[in-house]
Amino acid sequence: MRDSSKNSAPENAMAAARRAMRPALRRRVYEKAAVTPVADGHAIVLDGKPVRTPAGCVLAAPSAELAQALAAEWNAQGEMIDPTAMPLTRLANAIIDGVCDQPGPIAAEIEKYLASDLVCYRAGGPRGLVERQRRSWDPIVSWAREELGARFSLGDGVVAVVQPESTLAAANAAIPDDPWRLGAVHAVTTLTGSALIALALAHRQLGTEEAWQAAHVDEDWNMEQWGRDDLAMARRAFRHAEMQAAATVLAAMDGR
Repeated sequence: MRDSSKNSAPENAMAAARRAMRPALRRRVYEKAAVTPVADGHAIVLDGKPVRTPAGCVLAAPSAELAQALAAEWNAQGEMIDPTAMPLTRLANAIIDGVCDQPGPIAAEIEKYLASDLVCYRAGGPRGLVERQRRSWDPIVSWAREELGARFSLGDGVVAVVQPESTLAAANAAIPDDPWRLGAVHAVTTLTGSALIALALAHRQLGTEEAWQAAHVDEDWNMEQWGRDDLAMARRAFRHAEMQAAATVLAAMDGR
C-alpha cells in the first residue's frame, strides 16, 4: 500500500497554518442588534446592551445610516460570530480606538503615500499594460491637478520621483479632518497603495469599483498573463470587502 504521508504533509502544514491564523469564534448569545441614540451619535446594542470596541469604547457611529449598517453586520451573524465577516465593524473599531483621539499620525501616513503614489509610477512596457495604466490613472492625476491644484510628476519603472513641495502641500490639504472620513481614506490608501485613489474616491471622483480596478491594473494584467492563484484571490476578496466597508463610511458621512 502506497504511503501518501509525504505528499500530504506540505498541504496539511499549510492548512494548519491557515487555521491558526483564523480568530477564535465566539458563540452568538444575543437575538437582535439595534441602534440607539447616544450623546455622540448612534450606538449599536445587542439585546439592549452596548457593543464595546477592543479598547472598551462604545461602538457608536456619527450617522444613523452608518450605525444601521453596523447593526446589520451583527444581525447577519449565524450561530458563531465571525469577525472576518464584519469588515465595517473592524473599521469602525479601528477608527474609534485609533483615529478619533490621535488623527495626526494617520494623516501623516497618508501624506507618505502621496510622496510616492502608485499612480505616478508607470511601466515602460509592455504596450498593453502601459495603455491600461494610462487609461486608469491619467484621469486621477488630471483631477488632482485641476481640482486640488496638485501637479504630480510621473516616472517610469521604480526610479524614485521627487514630487514638488507645492504639489504635496496641495494634496495634503485635501486629506479629511473628520476622524471617520480620515480613517476611511487611510483604509483605502493602504488597501490600494495609492492616496490619490483614496482621495478621488472620498471626493466622489471615482466610484468604489472604479477605485478598486484602478488599484489593480498591474495585478490584473499579470493574472491575465500567468493565471490566477486561489490563495491570492481569497486575500483579494477579503481586501475588497474592507474596501467596500471604507466606501460605506465615506458615503454615510457624505449624507450625514
